[in-house]
Amino acid sequence: MTDGIELIHPVPYYSQWASPGLVREIVTGEIRAADDPLWAEYGATSPEEYDWWSWRLCGMACLRMTLRHWLGVAPPPLALAAECVGAGAYVRRGDGLDGLIYAPFAAHVSSRWGLRAEAHPDLPAADVPGRLASGELLMLSVHPAIREPHRVPPGKGGHLVLAVGATPEHLVIHNPSGFPGGSQEFARVPWNDLDRFYAGRGVTLARP
Repeated sequence: MTDGIELIHPVPYYSQWASPGLVREIVTGEIRAADDPLWAEYGATSPEEYDWWSWRLCGMACLRMTLRHWLGVAPPPLALAAECVGAGAYVRRGDGLDGLIYAPFAAHVSSRWGLRAEAHPDLPAADVPGRLASGELLMLSVHPAIREPHRVPPGKGGHLVLAVGATPEHLVIHNPSGFPGGSQEFARVPWNDLDRFYAGRGVTLARP
């Protein structure tokens, strides 16, 4: 899909949990997110607050990676989330959360951080390599089971990953809920498998 070209941007990785090495245990339920010893680094006031938000902030992990790569800053996830709530990109509803809502998120990132951000309700996978080659990073909506590309997921979308590169055979992603040792940073997803997970929408990010 990339005409023989391999392009990988050297983007730093952040998990959506404070301890990347514990993601497998948290996701599989072996431990609670509240038991993460680094919970305070998230910007939370309690382990319970951290537990509630950490399952929902894959988008903030993608934003942190982007900000660190281009601007050299990576505010705590909950600080970024609070700003997104104020911008209408997250909406609290009882004990639930609507979002990430792409259009207000893109507008907020553009005004707050000076990046060129654009929401794409229709973003074909075939467009991704060219956008990466032009210098963009892409937040893509995929099913969280993409951490294990051999699986057949029950649907598409619901989780955000950051596309950081492409090869003729693979999309290269930073997955905020990936498992250590294989599906977190610079994880390779075969193009032939991507369609099972990818919802065909996302947000593109670029330098000003």
